[in-house]
Amino acid sequence: MSSPAETYSRIAALPLEIEGYRLERLEAPVTRNLTRVTTLVGLAGSAEEGLGEDVTWYAEAHERELAAGPIRPLSGSWTLESFSSALEIEEPHKRWAYESAALDLALRQAGRSFASAVGRTPQPVSFVVSPGLGDPPSAEPLRRRLELYPELRFKLDPSSSWTDELVQELAATRTVEIVDFKAFYTDQNPAPPDVALYRRVAEGFASAWLEDPALTDETAEVLRPHRERITWDAPIHSVADVESLPFAPLTLNVKASRFGFLRELLDFYDYCAGHMIELYGGGMFELGPGRGQIQHLASLYHPEAPNDVAPGGYNEREPRAGLPTSPLPAPAGEPGFR
Repeated sequence: MSSPAETYSRIAALPLEIEGYRLERLEAPVTRNLTRVTTLVGLAGSAEEGLGEDVTWYAEAHERELAAGPIRPLSGSWTLESFSSALEIEEPHKRWAYESAALDLALRQAGRSFASAVGRTPQPVSFVVSPGLGDPPSAEPLRRRLELYPELRFKLDPSSSWTDELVQELAATRTVEIVDFKAFYTDQNPAPPDVALYRRVAEGFASAWLEDPALTDETAEVLRPHRERITWDAPIHSVADVESLPFAPLTLNVKASRFGFLRELLDFYDYCAGHMIELYGGGMFELGPGRGQIQHLASLYHPEAPNDVAPGGYNEREPRAGLPTSPLPAPAGEPGFR
């Protein structure tokens, strides 16, 4: 059983030399008619570059950071721990971009892989895909993808427009691993939870994980027979968040960028291992190095889980042939965190 901070202690003292850094805007159209914008962060030093990705959701936040330019006082000699302590960034997704870039750079400068640094062996990574179902929703997006990739599995976001017939049609594919109620995204779900939808989904997908439901008196009663399948994502930023859940979970969705601090993330992995909590990985429509980093974490901590870390081609608005299939090969043991 791992003790708190055990994994972090393996890397906290890694030396880190930074001579400067750069920012680069990344943009791509993705499913659900979104144009995703992220920011690549590159920390340079000792003829190496460490990369991270700021996956803050709103494009205007990236525009502000890029307009300001590389003005943060990051140059100097650090350890990973002292760099983190000096980094004055409160927003978790932005902080994670710099902390993950620093980890990548420190490992490259030391000539070490992340796997060897934390004492784990990478494994092939299973993944699911999370397409939108259109408006009005239909099973057609799943069918088009299954025609190309018959073994594909999915994570879906139910809405009140899902009918009994649609749920039955989706469930009949036997490919839905996770349904995400997104109850903690209040800008997307300002209304009270749809109790009929919760019942329809929980009963219709008899073996799928039920992620981020709103637990009111009514929904808690509907979900009571399915409680062992309830899992959480958006509320989880630290070990403290796990301990404050209404009941102990069997599994959780881990998104590294939500934690901000590398230490918080690694302490979370240690805690879940010690408390027999299973994990699966999640993403934020990463466009650059962040995608490889969440796949790398999945390969080390939860490779066989329904990880929502599919290669970027699966986030394109229309499916196409020739994409890597699940499971992805285990990462090579080269230096860095990519």
